[in-house]
Amino acid sequence: MKSKVYFTKSLDPKKVKELYKLVGKELGGNVAIKLHSGETGNQNFLRPEFWEEIINLVDGTAVECNTAYEGTRNTTEKHLKTLEEHGWSRYFRFDLLDAEGPDLVLDIPNGKCIKKNYVGKNLEKYDSLLVLSHFKGHPMGGYGGALKQLSIGIASSFGKAYIHGAGEPEKIWTADHDSFLISMADAAKSIVDYFENEIVYINVMKNMSVDCDCCAVAEDPCLADIGMLASTDPVAIDKACLDLVYASEDEGKAHLIERIESRNGILTVKAAEELGIGTTDYELIEVL
Repeated sequence: MKSKVYFTKSLDPKKVKELYKLVGKELGGNVAIKLHSGETGNQNFLRPEFWEEIINLVDGTAVECNTAYEGTRNTTEKHLKTLEEHGWSRYFRFDLLDAEGPDLVLDIPNGKCIKKNYVGKNLEKYDSLLVLSHFKGHPMGGYGGALKQLSIGIASSFGKAYIHGAGEPEKIWTADHDSFLISMADAAKSIVDYFENEIVYINVMKNMSVDCDCCAVAEDPCLADIGMLASTDPVAIDKACLDLVYASEDEGKAHLIERIESRNGILTVKAAEELGIGTTDYELIEVL
């Protein structure tokens, strides 16, 4: 059966609430809201004001994890300061999931490359998950969307190195590239299983640079904004975003497509589908 992906060309933050309601899954209990806090200096990440409507609607807690590379978010002290400077902790309840160890270790019995995922221990406090993703390019993954948020995004600082190194954190920047991409799918599988699919995904195709929001020095957006999507299927929503990029009439898409293809970004989508996380067979339902 095809997965439903709701799509609007609107980028009105109020429209995010409509998309969420159309998906038809009301997240219950203590809701974690995974978003990207944005590296200091990055000009493209989506600000708190953009997400305010949906975060208030679900009355959840915004969550993040520390990074595994030098910058302003690789330690708890620096990350908390960045959260304050970017306005997140002024707008919302915010939980830095790996502010203190030890990590929560999730098993991945059927993982293709890794069999464990190391995530922020505070994930245990939550019953459901809303994944808010800024769809754009990525220097290593080719693109960043829902699957990256599920994997690298929720992994602890150590867990990020573990995924990048395909199980060998000391090889964070030198591991076989395809193994890293597949490891992201493995890690995403562990989160989907942990929450027993009590997850809703929203992808926003705005400010689409070839670089991620984790880059302090990022290229400016290379193609026009496209819109917003929502689904309960992370594979379907990421595939729909990729298809919309390819279908765009903006000549700037070539730059983003080159980044996606040169990094073999589609491999994470394919691996995730093979793991049973979702399907690339989807129905795009446009909302006016």
